[in-house]
Amino acid sequence: MEIDEDLHSRQLAVYGKESMRRMATCNVLICGLGGLGVEVAKNVVLAGVKSITLHDRADTQLRDLGSQFYLTPADVGRNRAEACRDAIQELNPAVPVAASSAALDPSLLAQFQVVVATELPLAESIRVDDWCHSHGVAFIKADVRGVFAQVFCDFGPAFQVLDVDGEELHAGIVAGITPGNPTLVTAVEDERLEFQDGEEVTFVEVAGMTELNNRAPIRVKNCKAHSFELEIDSTGFSPYQSGGIVTQHKSGKVLAFKTLAQALADPGEFLLTDFAKLDRSALLHVGFQALDAFQAEHGRFPEPGSQADADQLVAKAAEINEAAAEKAELDEGVLRKLAGTARATLNPMAAMFGGVVGQEVVKAASAKFHPLHQWLYFDSIESLPDAPLSAEEVAPQGTRYDDSIAVFGRSLQDKMAGLKMFLVGAGALGCEFLKNFALMGVACGEGGLLTVTDDDTIEKSNLSRQFLFRDWNIGAPKSTCASEAAARINPDLKLRALQNRVSPETEDVFDDAFWGGLDVVVNALDNVNARLYVDSRCVYFCRPLLESGTLGTKCNTQMVVPRLTENYGASRDPPEKQAPMCTLHSFPHNIHHCLTYARSEFEGLLEKTPAEANAFLADPEKYISSAKSSSDAAAREQLQRVVEVLVAERCTSFEECITWARTKFQQQFYDRIAQLVFTFPEDAKTSTGALFWSPPKR
Repeated sequence: MEIDEDLHSRQLAVYGKESMRRMATCNVLICGLGGLGVEVAKNVVLAGVKSITLHDRADTQLRDLGSQFYLTPADVGRNRAEACRDAIQELNPAVPVAASSAALDPSLLAQFQVVVATELPLAESIRVDDWCHSHGVAFIKADVRGVFAQVFCDFGPAFQVLDVDGEELHAGIVAGITPGNPTLVTAVEDERLEFQDGEEVTFVEVAGMTELNNRAPIRVKNCKAHSFELEIDSTGFSPYQSGGIVTQHKSGKVLAFKTLAQALADPGEFLLTDFAKLDRSALLHVGFQALDAFQAEHGRFPEPGSQADADQLVAKAAEINEAAAEKAELDEGVLRKLAGTARATLNPMAAMFGGVVGQEVVKAASAKFHPLHQWLYFDSIESLPDAPLSAEEVAPQGTRYDDSIAVFGRSLQDKMAGLKMFLVGAGALGCEFLKNFALMGVACGEGGLLTVTDDDTIEKSNLSRQFLFRDWNIGAPKSTCASEAAARINPDLKLRALQNRVSPETEDVFDDAFWGGLDVVVNALDNVNARLYVDSRCVYFCRPLLESGTLGTKCNTQMVVPRLTENYGASRDPPEKQAPMCTLHSFPHNIHHCLTYARSEFEGLLEKTPAEANAFLADPEKYISSAKSSSDAAAREQLQRVVEVLVAERCTSFEECITWARTKFQQQFYDRIAQLVFTFPEDAKTSTGALFWSPPKR
């Protein structure tokens, strides 16, 4: 399958073409199309695998609509995989999507490279994983039970990771090499080295000690800010003269995974998500096994508010723990909370772990980034009400919100329905928020209103991550299309879509009455200045703010509560290191210099200079008068730019535009370089006798 670079530009930047090609040959089976399963399917189909098969034997229930965004009341009674197949296919026409309810036997499993099991009983999961483990098929088991979650990965006995962290290769410019065993390497001090002990590096452009150039990777040790040692004896090498670039080498890693059956008995280390809960993973490892045993015996999960069911779960956990080789410290309170919420699938939990599991599928398909090895447990019991809820509070209401009511109670659900919220931004995060709010029932009741604003329009590259949009929406306002899509998920959602930028210039739209009438503000922005402005409004009007952002595979979130937490603008990132303009224009020696230089040239030629010309044309007399009266050298320079654009370098035809561009290319990439190396030949020396072309000059 050819990779559509316009559609997948963000994924290509993170994974690279080779990993994207690997994904494009991967067939994925997703079992269980509840809230978690559909989140995984949505993320994986957008990632661009070869094909997806949705597998489910369950029929749609009304309670599924609280977490499964591609099911409607009309689908109740239909097979869940069949009901949502067309909607998932719509997300990416290049990835065929099929639905199945066949037995999970070898004839079906052999068609796939990755199998994801959600809502699959433990005994069947063990059987499927045993087959996958012995046939080179990656297996992922994941479940969300109320405010608890479990993820398990088995990528086989020898899974090779090509790039464990996905970060750019670190590099440095060599300033000196001292031969010996080990060999000491020092680097120029304008940039800190990022090497770590045990890593490997390679060398190029070393003058003198050429034995290091293009050599097999060498291990480093005793790494410091501007020096490190090579685990190699260089006493017989040629004397070092000058120069050299040292670059980190990534050799990959081979991981051995246990089967699910083996890992249940011997889980090894757990991936921690909260260092305040160091013993919680071992407890939940037992608790989830107890849940599976309870379901196998009763054909259901414990009922919310049932003391008898909670007692049975605690007893089963104690029995399983007693038989384990390594015993966990059981916390009966946590186990009872697990029992009380396990029947529910909450949308926020499904959304969060749909992202986690989707990323594990991508890791298995692309061999990039270190996979989960092998257990991840999570809980958010802090989200639960402080006091136990009454039976009346958690009783089913026969609505799509019954799962949420079972966990948080009817009163909180009614409160969410009446919220007045403001969502700033309808891009990738904004689409996810809108979907979540619709499923949760936020602003779906009397008095509720969700205001969404975004001044941007939809582009093709948005479609790979902003899942509420389709091909036919390209060019349309994001806020309008996203709001319409959210209303299709839950017709009760009360929305107002705007296309205004939130800034001081729009305070007539977002006035004091507007801000004062809000209950919660949610940021889904892509720039710091807008975040700071919204934050300042929330501080002034004492409104809670949910702040978040993403960058590649990284993300951040911050909950700002008035008079309780620090606000977003109270902390700032350290200033980025700036290189002198003379370095950028004459002696750039890394990619960041080149990018900054290119941006400076781009803005000067195609933004600032034309803007000056337009300002002159709007009122020539006023512009000239202002320039004459100014003693600022910058004003005269701006006037000179106007002359260049409108007289000296004016283009009146396409051919003249091509000539202008070719002339600029000649100046930048030949004339300036030729002049520089003529003025400073390779053997030129400074007044102190040192070579002019010494690191970091290149």
